[in-house]
Amino acid sequence: MPRTLLFACDLSAENRAAFARAIRLAVDNGARLDVLHVLDPHLPHQALRDLESAVVAEMERMMLDLREDYALPAPETLIQTVTGAPYAEIIREAHERDADLIVLGAHRKRGQPELVGGTTLARVLRGAPCPVLSASHPANQDWQDVLVPVDFSLACRHTLRQTLKRFPEARLTLLHAWDIPGEQELGSDSGYARWRDREVERLRQQLEQEVESVMAELGDVPELELELEQGDPGEVLLDRLRHQPPDLLALSSHAQLGRHGHLTQRLLAEPHCDLMVCRAW
Repeated sequence: MPRTLLFACDLSAENRAAFARAIRLAVDNGARLDVLHVLDPHLPHQALRDLESAVVAEMERMMLDLREDYALPAPETLIQTVTGAPYAEIIREAHERDADLIVLGAHRKRGQPELVGGTTLARVLRGAPCPVLSASHPANQDWQDVLVPVDFSLACRHTLRQTLKRFPEARLTLLHAWDIPGEQELGSDSGYARWRDREVERLRQQLEQEVESVMAELGDVPELELELEQGDPGEVLLDRLRHQPPDLLALSSHAQLGRHGHLTQRLLAEPHCDLMVCRAW
């Protein structure tokens, strides 16, 4: 039975890149692509019926245009509309269809993290039963470099496993950042420096053991690089994205990085790359 990719289409111009990416993913993975648009349930019944036909026709036209633009074959496709609250219907449909992945466009409130929390994208990221991909880069841009922030949590382990499974040909960079206690007060002390170096080496060995454990479960894995950086984890990640953005960032839905707490809203408001958020279990 083929896997199902669920693409939530809002018919906007900004949504086109995500639509094209969803088509390509479905083709590349031999999956069925379910295209969904959520209508306002408070419209009059006749208006809903007329609007449904127009929306389905527009989604079919967009899909044909994108396939021609990117020279993509036609995957098995199901195009539908439903009524209700967009985020709730997307989550419900993902459950009912046993979706392997939800694809959404990047939200349009860039540079405004305080406005992101209540958006459809942010709510779907919090409640989805499967990984959610927020795509804004052209579908013909390959995901060759994938960045995965890592720690020692089960949530991060699950995200790494999902990433390794989905992108077997990519180059994965595992980034671990940490704050070392006493650095500001004792950074110039030679004894402290020796202790810090031992701690860094211990961290590297622990992370390498974690990675090897996941690799042993999956068999063939792509090229991996492990990077350790000192500093607030959230700020280290954001600085990395600004100066050396990957093609794709893979993150746990429960990521709590650094003193700024939940990082997802900042990443959605400042998208430097496509983003895949995996549930924590």
